[in-house]
Amino acid sequence: MLRNVLWITATVVLAAAAGLYPSWASRQNEKAAARGRIPDVGFSATPHDVVAKMLKLAEVRRDDLVYDLGCGDGRLVVAAAKQYGCRAVGYDIDPDCVERARRNVKHSGVDDLVRIKQADIFALDLSQADVILLYLLPDLNIRLTPQLEKLKPGARIVSHEFGMGVVEPDLVVEHVSAEDNRPHAIFFWTAPLKKK
Repeated sequence: MLRNVLWITATVVLAAAAGLYPSWASRQNEKAAARGRIPDVGFSATPHDVVAKMLKLAEVRRDDLVYDLGCGDGRLVVAAAKQYGCRAVGYDIDPDCVERARRNVKHSGVDDLVRIKQADIFALDLSQADVILLYLLPDLNIRLTPQLEKLKPGARIVSHEFGMGVVEPDLVVEHVSAEDNRPHAIFFWTAPLKKK
C-alpha cells in the first residue's frame, strides 16, 4: 500500500520535473492567477469505480450532507446524490473546474441536491458536513487537519490515495480499478480524529 502511494507521488514529481505537462499546468496557473489565486493542485479525475468504493466506505446516507473539497468535474458529489439521494456541495478554487462541475451536475439531473461553489477550501467552515471527500496531495490534507478537527463527532472523511500525516486513519483499503487496472489507496477516518 505504502509502495503504491510512494509510486504515485514519485510519478507526479518526476513527470513535473521532466516537463511532461508544464503547458497544461502553466495554462491553469495563468488562468487562475488572472482571477486571483493559483490552485494548489491540478485536477486529476478519480476513476468511477473508486468513487463508488469511497462512497460505500463513507456509508453515505440520504440525510447526510457531503462535501467534496477540490471537486474537479464534480463526479463525487454527483455520484453521492444519484446513488444515495443526499445533499452534496463541491468546492473548487479553479473557475474552469467549477464550470465543468456545474455542467456535470445539470447534465446528471441532480441540481436539486448538489451545489458547486468556487471557494478556497482552506477558508471553509466544514462543521456542518457529515462526509468529507478528498483527492488532494498529502501536504494539502495536512493543511486541512485543523478544519477537519472541528467536524462533529461521527463525521466521516474519505481520501483517495493520500493520508493526513500524523492523523491515524481508521481504515486503509486498496481497490484495483477496472478503469485503469492499477491499485488505489482509500483512507477512511471518523471524527474526532486520532493522532499517531
